[in-house]
Amino acid sequence: MKMRWGAYPYILWIAIFIVVPLGLILLYSLTTSDIGIRNLELTITNFKKFLDPRYLDVLWRSIELALKSTVICLALGYPMAMIIARENIRKRNVMILLFVIPMWMNFLLRTYAWLTLLGKNGFINYIITKLGFGPLNLIYNDGAVLLGMVYNFLPFMVLPIYSVLIKIEKSLIEAAEDLGASRLEVFTRIIFPLSIPGIVTGITMVFMPAVSTFVISRLLGGGQYMLIGNLIEQQFLGTGDWHFGSAMSIIMMVFILIAMAITSKFEGDKEGGGGLW
Repeated sequence: MKMRWGAYPYILWIAIFIVVPLGLILLYSLTTSDIGIRNLELTITNFKKFLDPRYLDVLWRSIELALKSTVICLALGYPMAMIIARENIRKRNVMILLFVIPMWMNFLLRTYAWLTLLGKNGFINYIITKLGFGPLNLIYNDGAVLLGMVYNFLPFMVLPIYSVLIKIEKSLIEAAEDLGASRLEVFTRIIFPLSIPGIVTGITMVFMPAVSTFVISRLLGGGQYMLIGNLIEQQFLGTGDWHFGSAMSIIMMVFILIAMAITSKFEGDKEGGGGLW
């Protein structure tokens, strides 16, 4: 009984700060004007409006960049997680700390720092011009936005994979090696299958914020690079069309829930894959 009563504050918190706001967003998405509750007229006009090719292009561009950043983070993060997991405890803790320290800094400040590096008069172009070459266009393009995503979200890929790799029993690897398995076979048939839960978690943690980000594209895209997050922000803070902005938010939530369902199913199917050996 005590535990049941103790759960009420958490249920109340969830209701006030999660259920009610989501309900309001859904209500706004299904209406077109701020009229009284008694005179509400539900409609899907806002969702139909999103079918405009201009908005669909923004959505596909957001998904494309999010997928690219997720793949790059996986390609960079998995080897790094393996390197960290194989070190002794002292070196391992230092390397993890180096990944975590930048996350202590404000997300906005971390992104702003790239402006001083990638700008026309930034540090990188300064070095290039000193070497006798002309300045490069390093900012306000796909590459700059993608770089900002990878830089900010890479730790979210490394840490889940690392947490799984350090839990793999060394006796499994030693047994495989004693039975004549090569390093490649040990990796493909033991290490990689057992690390899939961490990979799926990392993919989820990178893709979700990447597909909805607006700060990175606004700063490194120069305000002229529109992603779905920027479009939603514009509807709420710029044009003041909360109804259309709410509809786009619901659409984004559906995409995110679908992605989570797919990754969760994949994780469930592959869990315990180390038994393939």
